Amino acid sequence: MREHHQRTLDRLVDHFQGDPAFPALLLGGSIARGWDKEDSDVDVVLIATEAEYARRAPARALTYYTTEFCDYPGGYVDGKIVNLDFLHEVAECGSEPARAAFSGAIIGYSRLPGLEDLLRRIPVYPEAQRTSRLQSFYAQVQALAWYVGEAERRGDRYLLQKMSADLVLFAGRLILAHNRILFPYHKWLFTELARAPEKPEDMLALADQLLAAPSKLLAEQFSQCVLNFAEWEKPPEGWPARFMQDTEWAWRRGCAPLADL
Repeated sequence: MREHHQRTLDRLVDHFQGDPAFPALLLGGSIARGWDKEDSDVDVVLIATEAEYARRAPARALTYYTTEFCDYPGGYVDGKIVNLDFLHEVAECGSEPARAAFSGAIIGYSRLPGLEDLLRRIPVYPEAQRTSRLQSFYAQVQALAWYVGEAERRGDRYLLQKMSADLVLFAGRLILAHNRILFPYHKWLFTELARAPEKPEDMLALADQLLAAPSKLLAEQFSQCVLNFAEWEKPPEGWPARFMQDTEWAWRRGCAPLADL
């Protein structure tokens, strides 16, 4: 950890560890994962008592922001306020981005027995959902490559750019699922893809080309590069039906958008 980030964390610990409303503080984000830059913000999770959380929840006062403890240009602290129930929920059924948020989490201080064991259970790939997600991501790649061609044919710039970006997203998620790597949400997608051990050699270069100049030809090259990489799990009902269920009809199951799972 860089010295100025460590100083900020030390000041946060000094400030909060005597507060009975917050029995633990965690450091997360890019610093905890080793992806930080000189001016990276300090991401923290404050774990509140049940009483403190119940007091804050009605007003949704569940975030924390300050520049007070930072002594470097552009520095700030960005925090979330949760309770132990939240951590147990994430460990049990959290989305991939919710789980990934705790990857490498560092305990600044804790008065909570068993916190280390609980944190180890969170950033774990949800194996029980892997086959279904592989099938869904495969369907998305097939459908979105077709949509890019439709967008180009219609001269629809919005659709062309949106479908191309979504194609890169779901092809990326297919590769992450193949490697059992949690989706870290959009900001760090390419970082995780770069470190994925098993992927098409030219995938990232083709993704960059497609995003820079969306077209049917580049979408076909990119999608085939990914689809031909492995013997993918295919949805038994066929990719058009799975795509429809995961997009147009997802509301019927009360599901979050597939991109956020």
